Amino acid sequence: MRRHLFQLAAIVVCSLVFFAPVASAKLVMVPEGNRNEVQPTIPGASVKRTKQTKSTFERKYRKIHDLLKRDTKLRGKIKSVAAKYDIDPLHIVGALVGEHTYNVDAYDRLQSYYVKAMSYATGGINFRYDGENVDTFIRREEFSDCENRNGSFAVWSCREAVWEKNFRNRKVDGKRFPNDRFSAVFFQPFYAGQTFGLGQLNPLTALKLTDKVNRVSGYKKLTHENGQDVYKAIMNPDITLAYVAAALRHSIDVYGDIAGFDISENPGITATLYNVGNPDRRARALARKNKQRRAQGKRAIYPKENYYGWLVNDKLAELRQLF
Repeated sequence: MRRHLFQLAAIVVCSLVFFAPVASAKLVMVPEGNRNEVQPTIPGASVKRTKQTKSTFERKYRKIHDLLKRDTKLRGKIKSVAAKYDIDPLHIVGALVGEHTYNVDAYDRLQSYYVKAMSYATGGINFRYDGENVDTFIRREEFSDCENRNGSFAVWSCREAVWEKNFRNRKVDGKRFPNDRFSAVFFQPFYAGQTFGLGQLNPLTALKLTDKVNRVSGYKKLTHENGQDVYKAIMNPDITLAYVAAALRHSIDVYGDIAGFDISENPGITATLYNVGNPDRRARALARKNKQRRAQGKRAIYPKENYYGWLVNDKLAELRQLF
C-alpha cells in the first residue's frame, strides 16, 4: 500500500514538473546612475534652438523643475498615473525634464497647457502627405501583412517599418517620398519635427500606445482617421500623462522581455528611450550584441543613457525631493 502511495506521489510530482510553465531567466538589474562619466554630446539642433531663444539648458531645466515643485496638482496627477502603470513617478518626471530642457521651454503654469490644448480643439486636422491621406496610403499592398498584427503598437510599428523599407527616399508608382521619418511625413501637419503638449508626444506614438492607454486608463481608442482626437489626447495634460506613462512602461517591459534587463530602477535609461524612440528595435539590437559577446566569452553590455537621460540621472537626487 505504501509503495503504491509513493508511486502515485511520484506521478503527481512528475506531472506538476512536466506541465509547470518554464520560469523566465532572471533579469539583470540596471542600477541607478549613469554609465557614462561625462554627459554625451548634445545634438547641435538642440544647442542651436536654445541659443535662438536666448536661453541655456540650465535655465530651461530650472523652469520645468520649478513648475513641478510649485504645482502640487501636477505632482498629484503624475503620482496617480504612475501608480496605474506600475512605474516610479520619477520615470515620468525624467521624460518631462528631458523634453523641456532640450526641446522646448516649459510654460510657467499647468493651466497654460490646457489653454494651448483648447486652441487645437477646433478645425480639421488631417494626416496626409502631398494630397494623399494616410488612410489611403496604408491600404497599399506593401502594408497588407501589418493588418494581421496584434494590437495598436504592433500594427503601427509594422507600418513604420514598411515605410522605412519601401517608401522612405524612394520613388514608388511615380511618386517620390521624402527621406524622413513616417511620423514626420504623415503625422505632423503643422511642420515637420513638431511634438506637442506637456509630454511632447508625436501623433504616431499616441496611435501606437492607444490600446494600452485604453486598457489601463479607460480613454477611448484613437484612430488615424480622426486627427482631432489624436491632438486632443496629446495636448490635454490629463490624457497625455497616461500616454507618457504607457510609453515608459512599454520600454521597461520590452527591455525585460527581449534584452533581459530590468531598467525600472534607472529613470535615465527610460528617459533616453523616450527621447530616441523604437525601444523594441533597440532592445533586439542589444540582445543580439550581447548574445555575440557571450559566445566570445565577453561580458554583457548594459543599456546606456544618452545626453538626455544623463541629465535625468545627474539630477535624480534633486528630482526625488519633489516626491
